[in-house]
Amino acid sequence: MPFKYFVHIHMSINKGVGVLKRMLKKKNSVILFLGIMLGVLLSIGGTVIADRDNSRVVAEIDNSLVVADNDDNRSLEQIAKIDSEEMLTLPYEELRAFTEVFGRIKRDYVEPVSDKKLLEDAIKGMLSGLDPHSAYLDVEQYKDLREGTMGEFGGLGIEVTMENGFVKVVSPIDDTPAQRAGMKAGDLVVRLDEKPVKGMTLSDAVKIMRGKPGSDILLTVIREGEEKPLKINITRAIIKVKSVKNKMLESDYGYLRISSFQSRTGQGVIEAIAELKKENKDDLKGLVLDLRNNPGGVLNAAVEVSDAFLEKGLIVYTEGRIKNSEMRFNAAPGDEINGIPLVVLINAGSASASEIVAGALQDHKRAVIMGEKSFGKGSVQTILPTGGKAAVKLTTARYYTPLGRSIQAEGIEPDIALARVKLESLEGIAFKPVKEADLSHHLENGNGKDKSESENDEKKEALDIRDYALHEALTLLKGLSILK
Repeated sequence: MPFKYFVHIHMSINKGVGVLKRMLKKKNSVILFLGIMLGVLLSIGGTVIADRDNSRVVAEIDNSLVVADNDDNRSLEQIAKIDSEEMLTLPYEELRAFTEVFGRIKRDYVEPVSDKKLLEDAIKGMLSGLDPHSAYLDVEQYKDLREGTMGEFGGLGIEVTMENGFVKVVSPIDDTPAQRAGMKAGDLVVRLDEKPVKGMTLSDAVKIMRGKPGSDILLTVIREGEEKPLKINITRAIIKVKSVKNKMLESDYGYLRISSFQSRTGQGVIEAIAELKKENKDDLKGLVLDLRNNPGGVLNAAVEVSDAFLEKGLIVYTEGRIKNSEMRFNAAPGDEINGIPLVVLINAGSASASEIVAGALQDHKRAVIMGEKSFGKGSVQTILPTGGKAAVKLTTARYYTPLGRSIQAEGIEPDIALARVKLESLEGIAFKPVKEADLSHHLENGNGKDKSESENDEKKEALDIRDYALHEALTLLKGLSILK
């Protein structure tokens, strides 16, 4: 080992020893601090050994450790002028404070606490203090995250919430074990096998309901209209959550709803568009893309959805401190709906990946964005697995729309803002307005269209006008289609 490296490591050890001397009476703190210091020093030593062949120099400057490239044979004096932002510093005093607190908890807390719990909670606190989206994921949370982004897990196939301490079924998912077993929206689950649900958290209940495909679970259910609780046995299966739904609003005008961005959402959008075209028996004249209350999801899925409606150009780019956090995504040729008018619905619950799609389509003037200002989450989280099957979810970049707009804490401003209102149809009107066709001896149409045909036109299924935003989107599509 060159003398420079030996002197550096020797001086670092002396500093650690100086701190340890002030803590000799605190056994637990000394042990923990010694472990931390040894880990740090071994890491430094390993870096020196690993980088020796790459002509790197480690120097001690102003009590800070500096790692600098020496490819140009710079002297130590020149290296000392490196910008302070490039310095790797060891927070000795902060480490000492940490070990003191650790020791006090181990010694004085009202109940015994394991080292594992304290250190894991410390990691969680370190990450949660950075921003609202960085977090430490334990083994179970990491597993749940993977299942959520894949849209596939072993379970029953019901969307649930908590109500008065019981699990309430929001809706059974189509073609799943729960639906086939007869579960209905509004059912209250009071027991899972023989375990009472009262007192459980929603996550605890969901954890019990999920499980190995092929295994059974017995649900005790209270249903409105039934005199006594029902016993429903359900066999778990692989549940594939469909994030894309589609329907025809009326002839020539389609509707796509994306509830979240999963790994298969992009392909789901393409398949849904094909279904709409087939149902309409002709090309569509307009499409509504509904991203309301969509919390986001996988970045690549947002890129694929945007690409489905763009012929070319930048979709989104990201910028961060590390090189691999800087990415650019571009559209490939081909618009799945051939340039027909497109309206995107957003609201305050549209976040992250939803904002990427809305921002890209808005910047390229490919769609009219309608609704409320979006949530404003413009950061990218990277999942970094750890050795213990857990993971760190760390914010590594901000993303920007094609025109360079940052969404972070700002959101997407809609092109057409809509108030949050609820509409109701007027019912029970005793008399309809009198029209020419109702007058005695009125002249016939002259083009061969009789009264019965006009009445049939009025009886066509109308859009549910209670959804004000969707009603306005359809009206706008019709206007754009007329002018095209």
